[in-house]
Amino acid sequence: MNSFAGTGVALVTPFHDDYSIDFESLNKLIDFTLAGGVDYLVVLGTTGESATLSPGEKKIVLQACIDHNKGRVPLVYGLGGNNTQAVLDEIAQTDFSGVDAILSVSPYYNKPSQSGIIAHYKIIADASPVPVILYNVPGRTMSNMTAEATLALAEHPNIIGMKEASGSLEQCMQIAANKPDDFLLISGDDLLSKAILSIGGVGVISVLANALPSTFRDLCHGTESASLKAAFSLLPINDLMYKEGNPVGIKNLLSHLGICGDQVRLPMLRASIDLNLKIQEIYKTLV
Repeated sequence: MNSFAGTGVALVTPFHDDYSIDFESLNKLIDFTLAGGVDYLVVLGTTGESATLSPGEKKIVLQACIDHNKGRVPLVYGLGGNNTQAVLDEIAQTDFSGVDAILSVSPYYNKPSQSGIIAHYKIIADASPVPVILYNVPGRTMSNMTAEATLALAEHPNIIGMKEASGSLEQCMQIAANKPDDFLLISGDDLLSKAILSIGGVGVISVLANALPSTFRDLCHGTESASLKAAFSLLPINDLMYKEGNPVGIKNLLSHLGICGDQVRLPMLRASIDLNLKIQEIYKTLV
């Protein structure tokens, strides 16, 4: 499970202006993040705009990432949903060659009970041929997974960790204090990564690591002073990433770096002029 310690980068999916997938920029992004020291790739999570990719596109993007990664680092595939049977069907139809784990979001919109969430994940973990990382993000799902639910699922042999994006350090502490030794607590919030590391977390699945991989290398693997400096450096830029929705901000930042364009698919829109100027101003202080 040490494969998923440190920084996992939640890769964006670059698009051309006509909304088609820009595979050349995707390869460029993978090389850039790996050169910057990320520890593993997370493909087609929320930041990858998985909600607006067709099933066929998802398969092509996943295979493109596997092919270009060439086994350099572990690869995690975003595979989840609010229809348990549909998730099981997708698992059955997916070729997991080159995939080391799946990241599966807690069921959204339905707002199931904690018992329902536990049942959902258990049947997915039973069916998955690779380990499962849970993902709690109440800001998107409108349903918080409690520490008690996480700890119950931590006993499943094929559930290896939790990406925690509840924003509650108390909840993270409850998980850290009571989890099995081999269960991974992973920050799902860039700005709280240092705090979660300090209570027993192993790292972060990061949005900003698309553009700032070396910052997260220092945050997760540097000396204490380097780690704190890296964490504090995120303060001016982090909020801008979410002002107009994710991945609008990070794609705009990547466009300033020359890694990929800032096109997103509807219903998201490219960064407004105001947001673009703010990101450009902050970006100049980061390079």
